[in-house]
Amino acid sequence: MSNSELEHAYAIDKAKVRLAFDRAAETYDEYAALQAEIGERMLSRLDYIRIDPKCLIDIGCGTGRITKNLAQRFAKTKVIALDLAEGMLRKSRATQKQGIGRFFGRGQHCRVQHLCADAEDLPLSNDSIDFIFSSVTFQWCPNLDKALQECYRVLTPGSLILFSSFGPDTLSELRSAWKEVDDYNHVNAFIDMHDIGDALIRAGFQSPVLDIEDFTLTYNSVKDLMRELKAIGAHNVTAGRQRSLMGKQQLKQIEQGYEKYRDNGKLPASYEVIYGHAWVPEQKNRTKEDNIEVKISLKQLRNL
Repeated sequence: MSNSELEHAYAIDKAKVRLAFDRAAETYDEYAALQAEIGERMLSRLDYIRIDPKCLIDIGCGTGRITKNLAQRFAKTKVIALDLAEGMLRKSRATQKQGIGRFFGRGQHCRVQHLCADAEDLPLSNDSIDFIFSSVTFQWCPNLDKALQECYRVLTPGSLILFSSFGPDTLSELRSAWKEVDDYNHVNAFIDMHDIGDALIRAGFQSPVLDIEDFTLTYNSVKDLMRELKAIGAHNVTAGRQRSLMGKQQLKQIEQGYEKYRDNGKLPASYEVIYGHAWVPEQKNRTKEDNIEVKISLKQLRNL
């Protein structure tokens, strides 16, 4: 397979991403323990960073659990919760309404506004955001460069982006087991830490800091792993995926291929988590792309 063919095979189908997370909205919190832990660890990093944003955005807010924590931490800040999937935004609205009296005071309203939009095409004005928070979202962007350029465009000079993403060793056991079955893509491709750092520099950010943390989750069976991935919306959404349903013979083969990894009676699933943050220069570089007209659809306005 040529490089161009390989690149096409691993291209992310954005419509499939939106559909997968729409369908997973009701089950996400029950199964997304790792994603919740990553979000909490990102929040703890803010203990060592001094910022006082007037407006922040949580890109890929999902069900809004971390968004709620951000709103509590930055009590005077306007908070925007953005997600590609409307189902996730519905869950986030419900999440924000829980405990409003306890966290924001009696008679007060939650300051979180919701926006259904694409991270690669933010319907926000230049220099309108002071802090971007994004937990395990950028791996779902077909064009990371475009997403980071958009982040840079909407951030004010001297402001911060804090994010996490999954790295290429994520689900390595599942990827390896599938290679013994057929030539289709069954696991999404994830971007290397160094490539993310390069993309940050290309976008205009300065002083990027990235590090990696490895997690291993364990399961009784391959079926349990696949059931969890489906429940959190983490489907294979690449162009080179198998389009037909998985048959019993394929399932048997993947189960056999995965067995060599069993340890102490459990099947491991590796996750490589990349954490990163970077700053917008005080003297912000401008490009022609910055001088764009921002358009917000009526549908998006209803979500604000």
